[in-house]
Amino acid sequence: MRVPQGLYRMYARRLRRRLDPALLPRHVAVAMDGNRRWARSQGFADAGVGHRYGAEHLDDLLAWCHQLGIGHVTVYVASADNLAKRDSGEVAHLMAMVEQIVAERLTAPANPWRLHLAGRLDTVPDSTARALKGAAEATAHREGAHLTVAIGYDGQTEIVDAVRSLLEAEAARGGGLRDLAARVTEDDIDAHRYTADLPGADLIIRTSGERRLSSFLLWQSAGAELSFCDVYWPGFRHVDFLRALRDFAARRRDRLAGA
Repeated sequence: MRVPQGLYRMYARRLRRRLDPALLPRHVAVAMDGNRRWARSQGFADAGVGHRYGAEHLDDLLAWCHQLGIGHVTVYVASADNLAKRDSGEVAHLMAMVEQIVAERLTAPANPWRLHLAGRLDTVPDSTARALKGAAEATAHREGAHLTVAIGYDGQTEIVDAVRSLLEAEAARGGGLRDLAARVTEDDIDAHRYTADLPGADLIIRTSGERRLSSFLLWQSAGAELSFCDVYWPGFRHVDFLRALRDFAARRRDRLAGA
């Protein structure tokens, strides 16, 4: 049954009013899953149409977060596994959407978000890498709102790359492996991840009904709450987002009460 828009807006306003700003996450990460399945469910012959709707929907997510003062957002656009295994035509279409919608819109003067990149850009087409790097440079002066796009990304690979970077830094300063092994800490590895200057995730949301992280922010998710939503990403509504925040706040309140 379709809910009248008036009732939907009233429900969304009520959910938002009940959110305690002190209990909101600082960093929300979203695995935007289900674009192709959404397109098929809507009767589109070309399942890739879902990628355009999914890319467009990022604007909504950023607006919701900005309105609530959530200053850090990470989105899982494409895993390294997706880029390696999916049809080349579908990958090309997805990358075009990243270039035409995500990168271009972020550079608009009125857009408050600063772009950060996580993943191996050598796994994406050169045009996509150039567009994303250009957008990151063009937005580097912005403060207060940080968007990380995880593309060509794999959480296990990030940890390997961080350890490799730590070892290279130690070798460059003349240190030995035995000495490093004796004193290495979590903070040492954390300082070498892709976005070391940004905080770990507080809330990770995955759409489409899947109940797994799929190597998304494995290191950064150590203390995160997980929220799994059954709707496909293009159909992810404001009330779905507010419910995830409500549940996060309730769990945080319970933790604080038990501390």
